This record gives sequence, structure tokens and C-alpha cells, in this order.
Amino acid sequence: MNPSLFLAALCLGIASAAPKLDPSLDAQWYQWKATHRRLYGVNEEGWRRAVWEKNMRMIELHNQEYSQGKHGFTMAMNAFGDMGPCGSCWAFSATGALEGQMFRKTGKLVSLSEQNLVDCSRAEGNQGCNGGLMDNAFQYVKDNGGLDSEESYPYLAKEGNNCNYKPEYSAANDTGYVDIPQKEKALMKAVATVGPISVAIDAGHESFQFYKSGIYYDPDCSSKDLDHGVLVVGYGFEGRDSNNNKFWIVKNSWGPEWGWNGYVKMAKDQNNHCGIATAASYPTV
Repeated sequence: MNPSLFLAALCLGIASAAPKLDPSLDAQWYQWKATHRRLYGVNEEGWRRAVWEKNMRMIELHNQEYSQGKHGFTMAMNAFGDMGPCGSCWAFSATGALEGQMFRKTGKLVSLSEQNLVDCSRAEGNQGCNGGLMDNAFQYVKDNGGLDSEESYPYLAKEGNNCNYKPEYSAANDTGYVDIPQKEKALMKAVATVGPISVAIDAGHESFQFYKSGIYYDPDCSSKDLDHGVLVVGYGFEGRDSNNNKFWIVKNSWGPEWGWNGYVKMAKDQNNHCGIATAASYPTV
């Protein structure tokens, strides 16, 4: 994995602004706030509403174009769930890959602690809620001699005051990691033979933030400017097995209300779309 790559910005989501408020959207705004349990102060309400309205208009236009056959995926006003204000996507990607390898080795699927990685892996180069790399996380587990379970070291969506790793609650270990060659064929082979693979992607687009269903493809998505850690868990195709119908099954860390129950189908074999094969790796156990 490229050591200069640092995943932080899109762990936190995206914000934009719009100048006016549309009274005809009042009912939808109040319903959205109630559904997602949003409470804003007086000073915050206005600009939050403006952002929401801008995104609503963008989503409606995109879905109209989808119905005309101009796009292969739909968008929706979804809410980010599990990560809150902490840029820890790299930790979720790393634990997902390690959980998969431990399951292959032991036959037991144990949820591992992202908080352990957030609080404790600075010596390996990570920066807690300000970002990190999956390879650094794998290196921490090796250096530390283990990683606690999620049950014993639960996620807080913020940095803890100290590293609270307790070896008696360790639920996984690794011996290092493997960086996969930067080709989609190599990634496909690894997913098929190794299991879930940590990858970094360019998620810096509103089309990704509000993805709902279908095969995600954005012509502006970069294969080099990567800012978000996710987990590739499979691949497939819709209809005929043509290039435009192939996809990667990718687990995100924005909660089950985002996308396809927390997952996204990302275009496969489209010139390394969004950089999905640029920085792929997995831990060895």
C-alpha cells in the first residue's frame, strides 16, 4: 500500500451549502429529521436545511436521469450511521478483513474492536479519528500481539484518552499483511481464494455519498486520489456477463441505512474504477 496514502476525509462524509430554503419542503425536512433523530440548534438549523435541500434537488435530478437510462444506479437521502464524527473508516476496513481471516482459521466469527485500533496504533503511523491506513492497522496487531474483541473494547466514535488494550480479551492476531498487485484480476483472485479484502477508494463524490442501489459508476471517480477505506467481500454481474454489468460487492462503514443495506455494488473491470485495486491488502494469520 502506498505509504503516502492517508484515509481520513471521506470517513467523515461530505458537506456542501445552498443559499435559500424552500417552504414546500417543510414536511419532508421534518420527517427526515424525525426518521434520523436529528436535533439542531437555532444557528445550525438553517445551514443544515440548506445543505439538505441542495442534496434533495441533486438526488431528484439524478434519479430522473436514471429513469431515462443515463445512469446505472439510484441515489437517496440516506444518513450515515455507525462512524459518527470519527474518521475511522480505515479501522472498520481492517477489522473486517481480519475477522474474515480469523473465521477461515478458527471457524468462529468474532467482531473485533475498531476502537482498539483508533486508540492504540499511532506508533505504526495511524492518527486515530484523523485517519489511518489498513496496513498500519495490520502492523499494529502484529506488533501488539493481538486485537481485542468489539465486546470487550466497544466503539465510541471518538478517540479514547488512553490505549485500553487488554491481552486477556484479545480475539485475533496476525503475522503481517500482503499488498495485492494493482490489477482487478489480482483482486478478484484474492477475494475468491483469501476472503474479504481491505481496499481504499475515491469516495469524494456526492454520487457515492447518496448511493442507494444499482452498479455505482461515476466518470469523475479517480483511480489515484483515494480517501476512504472499505471492504471488498465479493463480486458478480447483472444480466449478461458484459463489462458494463460486472460489479464488486463492497461493505461500507456508514451503517445499514446507507446504500444497499450498508453495501455498494461498484463497477468492476472498468479501468480500476475509483481505485478499487490500487491499494488492496489483507492480513496473514
